[in-house]
Amino acid sequence: MTKLLLSIHVLAAILVVGPITVAASLFPRYARQTSSVAALLHRICRGYAVAGIAVPVFGLATAIQLGVLTDVWLLTSLVLTAIAAAVLILAILPGQRRMLDGAFAAGSADDGAARATAARLAMLTGIFNVLWAVVVVLMIVRPGSTTGA
Repeated sequence: MTKLLLSIHVLAAILVVGPITVAASLFPRYARQTSSVAALLHRICRGYAVAGIAVPVFGLATAIQLGVLTDVWLLTSLVLTAIAAAVLILAILPGQRRMLDGAFAAGSADDGAARATAARLAMLTGIFNVLWAVVVVLMIVRPGSTTGA
């Protein structure tokens, strides 16, 4: 059972978090162009954010099976995952929506505001991606683990 739960957890992380990080990273570039690409990237982020709940759910189930639920590396990973989710839900997705609703186009009167919004969104996306990178490292290294890693 542990191997099945771990497999689902890892697959969910790859197949769900991966597309969010790529789509969110590309969004600021395309949001200022008059293109449906930005709307598609926003829909990808929004849709995969909902599916993303599977990652911590199966991660917790795996941790319970392995008996590591109280290990510091796991608790740290959970906190970082919660922070990443909050950044996505409270900052990135609303920022993307504002950019789409504002119809910031390159060369418009609000070009300065559009650039500032895109830069802020790119920074938030970078923070989101770094949080996930740290979680991945913690999952691989697992300080104090008995696997010798």
